[in-house]
Amino acid sequence: MATNAADGLPVEPQSLKKLSLKSLKRSLDFFAPRPLPPLSRPTPREDSHRVQGEGGVRGGQGSADGARARRAGQDGRSTLVVDGIGTACESTIPGKNTTLSFPGSSDRFSTSALMERIPSRWPRPVWHAPWKNYRVISGHLGWVRSIAFDPGNEWFCTGSADRTIKIWDLASGTLKLTLTGHIEQVRGLAVSQRHTYLFSAGDDKQVKCWDLEQNKVIRSYHGHLSGVYCLALHPTIDILLTGGRDSVCRVWDIRTKAHVSALTGHDNTVCSVFARPTAVLI
Repeated sequence: MATNAADGLPVEPQSLKKLSLKSLKRSLDFFAPRPLPPLSRPTPREDSHRVQGEGGVRGGQGSADGARARRAGQDGRSTLVVDGIGTACESTIPGKNTTLSFPGSSDRFSTSALMERIPSRWPRPVWHAPWKNYRVISGHLGWVRSIAFDPGNEWFCTGSADRTIKIWDLASGTLKLTLTGHIEQVRGLAVSQRHTYLFSAGDDKQVKCWDLEQNKVIRSYHGHLSGVYCLALHPTIDILLTGGRDSVCRVWDIRTKAHVSALTGHDNTVCSVFARPTAVLI
């Protein structure tokens, strides 16, 4: 047991955690703001006793406040008295919000923050059984950036940051094919419903058309000034839509590789494109 060097009295040893908590408590007690006194609504009898009981210098002020409170009560306004301040404050209550004005001051305070807030009425989602992990498929050496499914639900393809496109069997999850050709990560994939084509886009500014019967690139679409982040196929006509970091959505003819148009107007990266199936709209 440690002893005090000055008095020779025993001193109880304290841990560092206990000393830290004591120091924190002293800091909070010293710097924490004092709570405001609660607001109370006086009855007419209490208000009359208060006006009669106050004397000296504050007697006139109390009489004036009491008269003002009575006039406010006759006008249909509510008067709130703040204990400890010694002055009455008048408040007009339009609905639920109350504005307080103190005599002799131009400041006005709102009591909406003191009222109990009603939570937002969001629609309740429909309950379903918890999802279960069916299968984990691994094989890429980088982040998987994109995925697309075959219209016949027989296989699906994934594009990754390892610059490869992998085609997987949907039923068994086994790897069927790996396509290489991009020199940067693959950002977007799309499978055609009208042809045996697979389209891919990446950070290397390239948009490629793969023939799945020959498993090779048969067309490339050049025109983007930066990385291509998304692409989409129109379901009724043979056009391809691409968007990327150059803030432009470009329209391509699939067969002739012609750059049909460039849709400008965005100020930043185009991250997704979509074509309506019922009309020629983008």
